[in-house]
Amino acid sequence: MTTQPTVAAESDPNPSAAPRPSGRTARIATTVAAALALAAVAIGYARHSSSAQAPDTAVTAETVSLAPGPRLLTLTSTGQVTTVGKADPGGARAVSPTKCDRAYAAAGTVACLYADGALGTVTMRVLSPDLKERKAIPVSGVPNRVRVSASGRMVSWTSFVGGDSYATLNFATRTGIYDSRTGTLFKTLETFSVVKDGKPYQASDVNYWGVTFTGDDNTFYATLYTKGHRYLVQGDFAARTVRTLRDRVECPSLSPDGTMIAFKAPVEGDSTRGWRLSVLDLKTGRVTETAETRSVDDQAAWLDGSTLAYAQQHDDGTKDLWSVPADGFGKPRLLLRNAHSPAALG
Repeated sequence: MTTQPTVAAESDPNPSAAPRPSGRTARIATTVAAALALAAVAIGYARHSSSAQAPDTAVTAETVSLAPGPRLLTLTSTGQVTTVGKADPGGARAVSPTKCDRAYAAAGTVACLYADGALGTVTMRVLSPDLKERKAIPVSGVPNRVRVSASGRMVSWTSFVGGDSYATLNFATRTGIYDSRTGTLFKTLETFSVVKDGKPYQASDVNYWGVTFTGDDNTFYATLYTKGHRYLVQGDFAARTVRTLRDRVECPSLSPDGTMIAFKAPVEGDSTRGWRLSVLDLKTGRVTETAETRSVDDQAAWLDGSTLAYAQQHDDGTKDLWSVPADGFGKPRLLLRNAHSPAALG
């Protein structure tokens, strides 16, 4: 699909309109190169065990000594950006004073869905490896999902603009995609043409969420909701089209090799009963349930080609980060207390 022409950027019909407030303050995220730049923005290491709470107070930049090697980006319960060695998540964690509601990073592109409760604004911030702002996109609603393509070129986000839970039918989302190379911007995928079951489809209740990109920076997968169904769709960014692939697939996350999609499957087809973290083989169509039997309401991230990371929320709203093998074997493992929005760096 890389032969498709690049479309012109879609202009915002009302770029000066203030987006709806989210009620929480957020700031920025980072990537591997950005982890090295964290020293320039007053971050520090804080020691903790895997059962201890993540520190919410940064120390001065003079104490920073970032270790080399693959790292894991997360957010604390208060939204602070952190990085930690992927092989030792219970080790020293670099903690930034800056915050996000949702964060993701890849290949030098930092994406942060930023909610400023004081100003009542929500912004999709795209930053460079040295954490300087490249693009600020006004967003409506409450921050929910964010993704960056493996090359760092494509950025996507989802926000709730009505309701606050996928477990009900009384919700509405808005999902956008930004091409950081060409500047092409679609603040909602609802302008894309839909092919459902091989035929053109239109409906007023179409919603999208949970974008994940393939390696060509044009093809993507997402969830499309309509008439009570939640479809996995494959999209063509340049052609502005999506087509349905199968039902009951939410918050897809493409594996590094592009052969599998992790997703949350509604329990017995009923999202009010929760979701089972599962994996779809794109070639065979086989679905494998992971060993995580608790409900997972998250867009899982691939830590590598065989392991998934995801958040579990407590009754008080705080979250812990867990991992589980993607092949259905093994068992869930606690990675970090008071952490969410994982992204494997390096």
